[in-house]
Amino acid sequence: MLKQLVLCVVLALAAGGAAAGVLVTDDRGAAVALPRPPQRIVSLVPVATEIVCELGACTRLVGVDDYSNWPRQVRQLPHTGGLEDANIEVIVSLRPDLVVLAMASRAGERLHALGIPVLALETKTLQDMRRVTSTLALALGLPNAAGAAQELLQRVDHGVAAAVASIPAQRRGQSVYFEVDGGPYAAGEQSFIGQTLAQLGARNVVPASLGPFPKLNPEFVVRADPQVIFISALGAADLASRPGWSRIRALREGRVCVFDADQGDVLVRPGPRMAQAAHFMARCLNAVPTPAGGKP
Repeated sequence: MLKQLVLCVVLALAAGGAAAGVLVTDDRGAAVALPRPPQRIVSLVPVATEIVCELGACTRLVGVDDYSNWPRQVRQLPHTGGLEDANIEVIVSLRPDLVVLAMASRAGERLHALGIPVLALETKTLQDMRRVTSTLALALGLPNAAGAAQELLQRVDHGVAAAVASIPAQRRGQSVYFEVDGGPYAAGEQSFIGQTLAQLGARNVVPASLGPFPKLNPEFVVRADPQVIFISALGAADLASRPGWSRIRALREGRVCVFDADQGDVLVRPGPRMAQAAHFMARCLNAVPTPAGGKP
């Protein structure tokens, strides 16, 4: 059954040979050649799903990973699993002419071996986000790919700039710890979250030398003693009971910003909604009580 499905995909690709082809280089450095702009795309990366839709090609998506949930219409599409458990048979049954996945996905080699074009992407920094947006615009074969990508990126930049402008001078310089997941895993200075916080005038307690999203020894955070903590509602449930964390200034002074699942999706995806993420962060930095002593 799987071989028959793959044959259908190959025949579909061959049928489009007369149309203008697409050639794009992905983040592996691999050249991905398509006989025509893809019309049946499976996205296994939530950020890519959002960018494809924001570029006006949402109707080309025929399947998405289990975590793609924006814009709302993609929730009705067939779901194909996650990073570690992508369902190959379901993906093949959707007859994709392109599958977009993360560099770390285990599905890439298998799909490539089945003859299905794969575009592997990495989105950890703001630079990654800009490159991925341009790559997807090219992969979609948009008439003015560079212009479409630039227009989208400019909208994001303008929104982030507005968030930056909303923070008064006296609120700048606050030291911040941003927890992205239990472990704890944090957003370091090198990550897109850390870079956005820097634009907002915050000082990240997790240095770039530790990488974009390092797993930390909890004692590291206690020693860093951040003035503001960003954390999910799930992570916040046991925050005060973590050994030694009651000594952290952010907890002592009630300077903790808790975000729900929907806000978390926005905050941890470097894509079209980054301006909204920047406004979430700015709102928190403006709303927390003034640090003891009156200065960051």
